[in-house]
Amino acid sequence: MAKRLCRAVICLVFKNFSVKAFAKPLDRVYQMTHAHRMAVMSDGGENLDDDGSDLGLGGSWASSHSHHRTDSTGYSVRFPPENSLLDDFSTAHVFPVLDWGRRYTLDDFKGDLVAGLTIASLCIPQDIGYSKLANLPPEIGLSSSFVPPLIYPLMGSSRDIAMGPVAVVSLMLGTLMQNEIDPKKPPLEYRRLAFTATFFAGITQAALGFFRLGFIIEFLSHAAIVGFMSGAAITIALQQLKGFLGIRNFTARTDIVSVMKSIFKSAHHGWNWQTILIGASFLGFLLVTKYIGKKKKNLFWMSAIAPLVSVILSTFFVYITRADRHGVAVVKNIEKGVNPPSASLIYFSGPFLLKGLKIGVVTGLIALTEAVAIGRTFAAMKDYPLDGNKEMVALGTMNVVANSVAKILVQATRPKTALLGNLPRTTVYRNIEQYPEVTTVPGVIIVQVDSAIYFTNSNYVKERILRWLNEEEERQREQKFPGIEFLIVDLSPVGDIDTSGIHALEELFRTLEKRKIQLILANPGPAVIQKLRSAKFTELIGDDKISLTVRDAVKKLTPKAADCA
Repeated sequence: MAKRLCRAVICLVFKNFSVKAFAKPLDRVYQMTHAHRMAVMSDGGENLDDDGSDLGLGGSWASSHSHHRTDSTGYSVRFPPENSLLDDFSTAHVFPVLDWGRRYTLDDFKGDLVAGLTIASLCIPQDIGYSKLANLPPEIGLSSSFVPPLIYPLMGSSRDIAMGPVAVVSLMLGTLMQNEIDPKKPPLEYRRLAFTATFFAGITQAALGFFRLGFIIEFLSHAAIVGFMSGAAITIALQQLKGFLGIRNFTARTDIVSVMKSIFKSAHHGWNWQTILIGASFLGFLLVTKYIGKKKKNLFWMSAIAPLVSVILSTFFVYITRADRHGVAVVKNIEKGVNPPSASLIYFSGPFLLKGLKIGVVTGLIALTEAVAIGRTFAAMKDYPLDGNKEMVALGTMNVVANSVAKILVQATRPKTALLGNLPRTTVYRNIEQYPEVTTVPGVIIVQVDSAIYFTNSNYVKERILRWLNEEEERQREQKFPGIEFLIVDLSPVGDIDTSGIHALEELFRTLEKRKIQLILANPGPAVIQKLRSAKFTELIGDDKISLTVRDAVKKLTPKAADCA
């Protein structure tokens, strides 16, 4: 009995994994009773309601063994084809450069060249600072910004994200590692632990992307990410006070109480006024150039080159004044050349293996979350799709491959959704993959979301809708049809929505607004409409953009099309 139960559970798990993880999202599947089918045939579909509630629709046709069948109304019902894992990881999928590379022009190269030089000027001072946050030598930080930008363009899907060490992950990596081993005694063991953690972080990221487990990071809501980043910013700012004030003996702990206690204890004899003067001067310079860059769009380059200028000027100033003799700390010499391969330094056995694995998994997930969040922000601003699974594979590959040149970690429940069309001679709108006879409304795309919209699926809902929109617009252009003017989202099955879901709808609205497409919501439930009003989303889109049913929305937007339905 126990063996049968185990076999049943295993079969169920693999069945759900293959269907839910790799199949296209499906709409709810309905099955008409014989009596209602006859009623439809007798009155031409007049008894059908928009939501099908008067039809007694229920059950499932998933038990049917055929992929295509015709019911007694004459409408064909079919199974949408399932996707294979290998289809999503073809050569073109893993290396998007094979797709966009054919459309790459000289003008694109000119823009990328300017952007690359600008980012390079920022990376030099930043990466030195980030390596210090991780308690590693400065050359490690510089090496970390060399290899990843060469790998990411081949495998990533974001057009705007820059790859290299980041403050949050560097600080977390340094904090977790110094809890396991002293950075100074011995330094080689500490560096080996860093390489081991980076290696396993890359393995974790690549595995999540390959097995399409990116939904895991969706459980970090937008509010949680904002709170985490704000807290990390405060922690990083407090850590910089050591160098800004010139304090020699500083606490190794990162909590705010310990840091502030260490600062005030050294106020009488531990602060260095020369260091404070230099730091305040160049901090003011950076803030002024940033302000000018925002106010004067033609002077945006000032804020971009300001960090590199600060490094050059401060180095020259310290050199001619010999400020290092007066207590001003300097980086000193940086080792020349490319770091030797570090694969042999990774722990594959011993007590530090599990420690490196633990640190790598934690920091890898945080780096992944931050990188995908930043990539999605730019994708929403520039109106292009971002594939989270591609990002994971690209980030993981960077951390595994680039680990050979001695570097530290770098970065950067789906609801059922469906496109709807009108069943001929009825006012019913159903899944176009399920019912091949349905007709679409010219200039209108109708999407149904079939579950509550929470932080775990809100990004997927938004991105899936935009992918459908892009595919439909491409089809319209090929057939020389009028463009899409309206996007109707059927919210009748949506029982609830949280702040992340509302935020996703706001981003969807702004993206559509840039493309001159109107967003229409159809039949939101009481809980949903109440939260949308509380968040003032209804004021954002307008009360006239909320309809009782899909048919009402279509009739309001295209009266002739609705009358023909």
